[in-house]
Amino acid sequence: MHSRFKAAWAELPEKLQAVLKPIIDQPNFPAMLTAEQVKQIKVECGCNDSELAFSLLPFAAAYAITPISHFYVGAIACGESGNLYFGANMEFSHVSMGQVIHAEQCAVTHAWLKGEKKLTSVTVNYTPCGHCRQFMNELRDGGKIMIHLPERQPATLHDYLPDSFGPSDLDITTLLMDAVDHGFTTQSRDRLLSAAIEAANQSHAPYSNSQSGIALQLKDGSLFTGRYAENAAFNPSLPPLQAALIMINLASKDIHAIEQATFVEKQDAIINHWSVTENTLKALGCKQVELAYLD
Repeated sequence: MHSRFKAAWAELPEKLQAVLKPIIDQPNFPAMLTAEQVKQIKVECGCNDSELAFSLLPFAAAYAITPISHFYVGAIACGESGNLYFGANMEFSHVSMGQVIHAEQCAVTHAWLKGEKKLTSVTVNYTPCGHCRQFMNELRDGGKIMIHLPERQPATLHDYLPDSFGPSDLDITTLLMDAVDHGFTTQSRDRLLSAAIEAANQSHAPYSNSQSGIALQLKDGSLFTGRYAENAAFNPSLPPLQAALIMINLASKDIHAIEQATFVEKQDAIINHWSVTENTLKALGCKQVELAYLD
């Protein structure tokens, strides 16, 4: 078991410990539970979905990276598939506050990059801020997502974000998590470039049409990608780099171990992520950062 989980582990009932141990003990634990694992845990422990999600919150919060706030937030996103996806807040030293990732953003993006198409609930240990409520409102049937908080009755996102402004106000019908393929191609055999372009093909940028993606190679040779997640309110949009950093962190890898990065975007795009991407990567210690343009 990863050392980050020890404090959370000590708080679990013995019965839940027994069922979770072979899952959490996996060296490559993916910061999620499959629908089959969820079903098994509920049967063997006699708990319901909400009770299980609350029990897992400390494990999600253990992924938090908080050099600025030292404030740990965990989130559990439940997909329509029945899978549970962990998320945590992530902060980065020596770059602007605008580069941080909120726990709910992290869990939602985690689910999206793992192929989930729709969420049914989000459980979090602190009330979602307006930024996160707006980010979740970008999802299909977002207003119907159930929000679970400690010592509160469950309520829908619509209850937390009444009279919301969202994609429908801008006549946008393709929402975050919907399947898309923007058709960008390359003849290059470069591993990072090809992966970054594939990520850009699945990015969500209906407001600016500024698709972008990134591929990061770590010192151990592992490869992670991220894609742009745009939002109707603009500011809650999540850049491709942040999406990739989420997946690195939730894979229990070191975000400071990025050896090489390739970022792709449209040359004439009205939204440009290159400068902040380059600066953030350099702050994380990555010295080899390349830019390529989408065709």
